[in-house]
Amino acid sequence: MDDNWYRYNPDGDLLTLVIRVQPGASHTEFAGFHGGYPKIRVAAPASEDRANALLLDFLKKKFDLRGPQVIITRGSHGRTKTIEISNPGQTLLVRLKEFLQ
Repeated sequence: MDDNWYRYNPDGDLLTLVIRVQPGASHTEFAGFHGGYPKIRVAAPASEDRANALLLDFLKKKFDLRGPQVIITRGSHGRTKTIEISNPGQTLLVRLKEFLQ
C-alpha cells in the first residue's frame, strides 16, 4: 500500500486524505485501492451532491467523527476527492490504515 494518499499536519491537527469515489454503487463500502488511493463505493448518484453527502456521512459514522470535522476540499465534482479531517485524534490514522488492509 502506497502512503501518498494521506498527510497529517500536527501543527494544525489536520488529516488530509485523497480518495477515489465510485457513485451509483449498490451499497456504500470501502473497495480496496484504485491508482494508489483508497476507493469507496457510494450508494448514491453523483447528481445534486448526493454522493458527496453520503461519502461524508459514511466516513463520519465509520470513524466516529462530527459533522464540521470532515469536509471535501477538492474534487467535489470528480471521482478523486481530497478530504480534510480536523482534530482527528491520535488513533484515527491507525484505525483507517487497519480498516483498509
